[in-house]
Amino acid sequence: MPETRPDPDALLAQLRSDEARALRGKLRIYFGASAGVGKTWAMLSAARREREAGRDVLIGVVETHGRSETAALLAGLDTLPLRELPYRGRTLAEFDLDAALARKPAVLLVDELAHTNAPGSRHAKRWQDVQELLAAGIEVWSALNVQHLESLNGTVGAITGVRVHETVPDTVLDEADEVVLVDVTPDELTARLAAGKVYLPQQAERAAQNFFRKGNLIALREIALRRTAEHVEDDVRGWRVEQSGPGGNGQGGAALQAWNTSGAILACVGPHEGAAQTVRTAARLAGQLNVRWHAAYVETPRLQRLDAAERDRILAVLKLAEELGAATAVLTGADVAEQLSEQARRLNCATLVIGRTEPVTGWRRWAKSAVPLSSALAQRAPALDILEVGRVDSARRLSQSPFAASRADDEDDERAHARWPGYAWAAATSIALTLFCTPLTGVLELSNIVMLFLLGVVGVAMRFGRGPSALAAMLNVAAFDFFFVAPRLSFAVSDVQYLLTFAVMLGVGLLVGQLTAGLRFAAGVSTSRERRARSLFELTRELSAALESTQVVTLGTAAVQAHFGGHARVLVTDAADQLVPPADPPPGFDAQVADWAFRHGQSAGLATATLAAQPWHYVPLRAPMRVRGVLALCPARPRWLMIPEQAQQLDTLARQIAIALERVHYVEVAQRAVVEMESERLRNALLGAISHDVRTPLTALIALAESLQTLPPEEHGEAARAIVAQAHALHALVSNLLDMARLESGVAGGTVNLRRDWQSVEEVVGAAIRAARPALRGIAVQTAWDPELPLVEFDAVLIERVLVNLLENAAKYGAAPIEVSARAEPAALVLTVRDHGPGLPAALQGREQTLFDKFTRGEAESATPGVGLGLAICRAVVSAHGGEITAANARDGGAEFTVTLPRREPPEPAEAQL
Repeated sequence: MPETRPDPDALLAQLRSDEARALRGKLRIYFGASAGVGKTWAMLSAARREREAGRDVLIGVVETHGRSETAALLAGLDTLPLRELPYRGRTLAEFDLDAALARKPAVLLVDELAHTNAPGSRHAKRWQDVQELLAAGIEVWSALNVQHLESLNGTVGAITGVRVHETVPDTVLDEADEVVLVDVTPDELTARLAAGKVYLPQQAERAAQNFFRKGNLIALREIALRRTAEHVEDDVRGWRVEQSGPGGNGQGGAALQAWNTSGAILACVGPHEGAAQTVRTAARLAGQLNVRWHAAYVETPRLQRLDAAERDRILAVLKLAEELGAATAVLTGADVAEQLSEQARRLNCATLVIGRTEPVTGWRRWAKSAVPLSSALAQRAPALDILEVGRVDSARRLSQSPFAASRADDEDDERAHARWPGYAWAAATSIALTLFCTPLTGVLELSNIVMLFLLGVVGVAMRFGRGPSALAAMLNVAAFDFFFVAPRLSFAVSDVQYLLTFAVMLGVGLLVGQLTAGLRFAAGVSTSRERRARSLFELTRELSAALESTQVVTLGTAAVQAHFGGHARVLVTDAADQLVPPADPPPGFDAQVADWAFRHGQSAGLATATLAAQPWHYVPLRAPMRVRGVLALCPARPRWLMIPEQAQQLDTLARQIAIALERVHYVEVAQRAVVEMESERLRNALLGAISHDVRTPLTALIALAESLQTLPPEEHGEAARAIVAQAHALHALVSNLLDMARLESGVAGGTVNLRRDWQSVEEVVGAAIRAARPALRGIAVQTAWDPELPLVEFDAVLIERVLVNLLENAAKYGAAPIEVSARAEPAALVLTVRDHGPGLPAALQGREQTLFDKFTRGEAESATPGVGLGLAICRAVVSAHGGEITAANARDGGAEFTVTLPRREPPEPAEAQL
């Protein structure tokens, strides 16, 4: 029987997807071929039906365009007041996003999904407002025309001849829960336009002559039907996937057959104007085939010299590809076809989408660089499908980032200023070589002088690049002809063979300069890659040793600033999981934007679609479990945030910081848990000790005291002795508790005061035996030590306490006789207390040192009284003296405790008296 168990990873992913979908609001889009088909009318009609059914329906914004039939449907529906924004001396009415989030209706109507918000709004586009509403769990209804889809922008522009500037990413339509197609025939739409039901009379007349021609309407209707069919196909495919599992109905657990697709798509972004159309076509093709797709731009040494405006346009195309769902990359190399074919193989792409290049004429036809890209790709990757996209002049122009215009002129000026010194050095090098070689004319052959001039070209190329090296090559040829070839001081040539020399010299100089500049370009690329890798490696290495969140914040801030320049801040959360703003906010920093990025888990600010006018870029620190904070960056070069590699570097650094913060958080949680567990264990042990070992002597004392009232006088003495014994036991217990608390507090604070003095070991042992006599209950104690045992420096009171506890322990758990011995070693005093009882329990084999832990007893369930503090006090006292205490079983039976104290030779008698 075939295996029908579901994939656990797939089930987990499905559960997460269902959970996220349950928290997210639903999106319904009323989709049409053009304006006037009745999208808003259909949306309002459905809203009225929902209102009659008892749902909370609210109109956020609806554009009636002066249509009386549409305006009549607004009656009886709650409408959200619009927000007024001042703009260039007038007031604009815009959708109030914050009011809608605060109101949080069941259904919210937001018309004109492709609308561009007024400057100063939170988001640049209305569809971004809708995304935030959906994330808040609000169901949103909206309307959209087919010409506003980003991937169809160029196609619609080519058909209608009208450039549409307001667009919506295709992913918005693809992720919609419901797509309602509102369709009418072209003839009916034309009749509605003529009747004034679409636009006002003057607008309707212009529209009928341009956009609303019948051919345009037919084509747009076909595109809308196809696009709706693709969405329905996705729904069917999703349903089949859900029903293919063992839990699906109607399929009997049968597996879904794989779809035969052509593989991934790679869109080749070039420097020409049609690159945006290439990206749109690739996105539409990937959506139709339901495959992943990528976009790549190859930066060659020639393209690296483009001006800032051209580079910004290329970055805008890459950002467009990201918005349409592509994974983007910037490649570097001299051969575009080689880099693209290698990228296609690396990403397992089956189709390459490229823009159509202009035909090459004249002498450039024979140049290698003039080979069409399609032909070069076909030679390098014959197994790949290559699709050329035609040029479309009526597509909308991509808007540049807000900082592009302000930085473009400055960077162009910097490049120009940086370029002119190279040409000056090329001329200076040629002059210097001429002056150097002129005195050597009669000494060196002309061939050697040519070598010196070529050496100068190589040096200029290595230092200043291709352009200055070409100038140096031409100046060197001219100088060689003028100053060294007969007739001298003239450009005339006496021997025709020198023309070949000049040609070879110029060709070799240009070739060497080209190759050297290429190596310089490759070295720069390698340096940039190494810099990114080193930055990431150093941050990861330093974060691995961080143990506190403040260390992570400091290391993360330093790493981001070192890589991107400018200013950076790492903001973390407090105990209430609220983002903590910086104590000294730098100029331009907005804590509200940072909090928005933290709460929504999305980037905001500079180089994003949310509050793009902000000078700071805010990245949420997403950890595996949740968002741990926000990384705020004001880079020295804002354009870097538009480069995919740099954006990925920033995301990677943010992810490493977030993971480190989460690790530190859970380390702190684990430490607190360990402390709480230990405290709970000690608390339980202390309560158990008090409930048993303290209550027992107290009960005995009470009983003996009450018995004195009834006993005859002759028995009062025995009862009094029993009371004294129980009082001594209780006193010893309380003393142990107090001594342990005092010793631990002293060790923790480093303030254990030892009254060291030179003591006689025999006297201290004798005093300990006398003090422990009540606990010994007549057990014999034997002593053994060298008669010449020297004096030892220690705290006599504390060491006596150690011996008393060891003797009491031997009396409780051992058997007679008890032996106490002492011996002196060269640097230590060794005291041993041994009994002849059963020895240490077998359960403690190899774990003898645990006997010295607080509230630990050799036998947990024992009738012998004790709380397990005596040996713990012994270890604390011996450790304070710098010694060691151990426990072991003696060879011939019994337990043996050994105390080792450090010692030095006693002073002379006179010194001892002092």
